[in-house]
Amino acid sequence: MIKKGAMQYSAIGEIIADEWQRTAIVRPYVVLDEWVVMPNHFHAIVGIQNPVFDQFSRFPDDVETTQRVVSTGVSRLQPKSLGAIVGQFKSMCTKRIWAMDYHEFAWQSRFYDRIIPDRFAFDRIRQYIKTNPERWKTDKFFKMKPIQSN
Repeated sequence: MIKKGAMQYSAIGEIIADEWQRTAIVRPYVVLDEWVVMPNHFHAIVGIQNPVFDQFSRFPDDVETTQRVVSTGVSRLQPKSLGAIVGQFKSMCTKRIWAMDYHEFAWQSRFYDRIIPDRFAFDRIRQYIKTNPERWKTDKFFKMKPIQSN
């Protein structure tokens, strides 16, 4: 739920926030940046240690990313790929949420991702995520009833 432009998590939102924060703990090659759990969606900026060069690269101009190291979701996921990270995160959240008898909870089957090309885009996207709760009432899905929990 959003009150005065700030998120106040339901039990489901708490699980999602907890599992997202655990992502960087159980996967030391992941760096979490700005993120927010919304009533019906989730936004995050993620840094992944580059498996080719064994170094962390926040921006693509630091290290060139080839198609071989980017998960496209078309075939089997590469270990440590964004697709594998998101899939494991969604799976853990779903198991915990269903264990609380919220069996109607479901993620959309895919996720939207993009490589942030430069510092300007990074700052703009980070600001968009930070201010997303303030814009909730203008979201096209605002009138849809989110899954409620106690």
